[in-house]
Amino acid sequence: MSSSEKDRCLSGGKEDESEDESEVLEESPCGRWQKRKEQVNQGNMPGIESTFLAMDTEEGVEVVWNELQFTDKKIFKAHEEKIRTMFENLMVVDHPNVVKFHKYWLDVRESSARVVFITEYVSSGSLKQFLKKTKKNHKTMNSRAWKRWCTQILSALSFLHSCDPPIIHGNLTSDTIFIQHNGLIKIGSVWHRVFANELPVPDEMRSPVKVQREEHRTLHFFPPEYGSIQDGTTVDIFSFGICALEMAVLELQGNGDTKVSECAITRAGQSLEDPNMREFILQCLSDDPVKRPTAHSLLFHRVLFEVHSLKLLSAHCFINNQYLMPENSVEEKTKLIDPNTIVAEIPQKGRPPVAWRYSQISSLELDKFLEDVRNGIYPLMNFAAARPHVLPRALSQSQEEVPHTKTPTPEPVDVETRKVVQMQCSLERNEDKTRWHLTLSLKLEDKLHRQLSCDLLPSDSSRDIASELVHYGFIHEDDCQKLTSFLEEAFHKHNLPPCEVMQ
Repeated sequence: MSSSEKDRCLSGGKEDESEDESEVLEESPCGRWQKRKEQVNQGNMPGIESTFLAMDTEEGVEVVWNELQFTDKKIFKAHEEKIRTMFENLMVVDHPNVVKFHKYWLDVRESSARVVFITEYVSSGSLKQFLKKTKKNHKTMNSRAWKRWCTQILSALSFLHSCDPPIIHGNLTSDTIFIQHNGLIKIGSVWHRVFANELPVPDEMRSPVKVQREEHRTLHFFPPEYGSIQDGTTVDIFSFGICALEMAVLELQGNGDTKVSECAITRAGQSLEDPNMREFILQCLSDDPVKRPTAHSLLFHRVLFEVHSLKLLSAHCFINNQYLMPENSVEEKTKLIDPNTIVAEIPQKGRPPVAWRYSQISSLELDKFLEDVRNGIYPLMNFAAARPHVLPRALSQSQEEVPHTKTPTPEPVDVETRKVVQMQCSLERNEDKTRWHLTLSLKLEDKLHRQLSCDLLPSDSSRDIASELVHYGFIHEDDCQKLTSFLEEAFHKHNLPPCEVMQ
């Protein structure tokens, strides 16, 4: 299988960046990721003191280079298999409102070891920073924005909690929730709880002063049962309740670095004028974890629930099936429509109906709305989700196949994280007319084009071809079934023998 990628445009980082900050300190074994000097903070995690800004030289975007250090090589070796399994599971957690985990590799030295992992960089700032800025400008929180943010956070928590096994965030605060410039919410530090429970991180690796100050400052985000054996997903619901309250009132008053008191939280809750909002938040803050609702059920609370518009339903349907449509299909379709054509009308007794015409629809607004839906700003949650989401084994090499080499340990086979938005294929007989030649053109969500070609063997099936593309990192796992169906339809159109198509 051959691959050629075209129309790739690399964009640099900040234009005003100094020479020292952009200096490349280190590269990943494959050369794709370049670690820079500038340090960033995207959520505190146990044992991770080193987080640097980095450049993805293939995608031309900034990412975060995280380092998990092990000063004792023996401890690392004793837990190496657990570490590999944990990081592979994290790589397949994919949700638009969760900071993406891109890649990891192991770096084993003579007397020490480290795990380097690459995560998505969210440059727009944390929720806490946004709320402080809003209050400083003497503004209040818009209720629509509050509902939209709550919906996105709950959408992410519902996904994480419905995984098998459930993923508990364990560190959900206004410092680990980030807001993009377009209103998209991203939850960071999702791996905090996993690291804290699963990894052998020595206490001396963390700065006692820093830990005491940080935990004291954010202690009010955690319920009474936090840290006990019995705690579970309801820990995140309590933390979400505090975040929702902080979003509503902009700030929970504390005294300097001291924790926010229960009285301050109670006063803030009582100050809410909307009784539905108040009840919604107080349910989450119940001291009894059994009485706290699930993230999924909170999405149906009357303060958030609304019947999705036909426009939103149509947008999700369009995006889910966009791979079947030609490029610029929206623009081309709108050119063929008479602007005076009536889209819909509302009948009125004794008066002319209220008509809605195509001329009243802005193509630019429609494109922006589709982009926002694609990015996850308007999740579709008022339907039963497919549950549970089983965390699959990572698509890289199996544990038996991973070569145990000396430092630096090679990276696993690349896993494609971008979705396919458009598919095209052509089938032609080869020169001797004995086999079919398949050419497959894929357009990924970042507008990158990928062209693949191969000669079909008599034993090949559409399922085998799609699975092979997933295995070698050419397409996302979620696109496997779509591509299978797409190829089957193409095979049938060309009347390929049944042996070449798996029904």
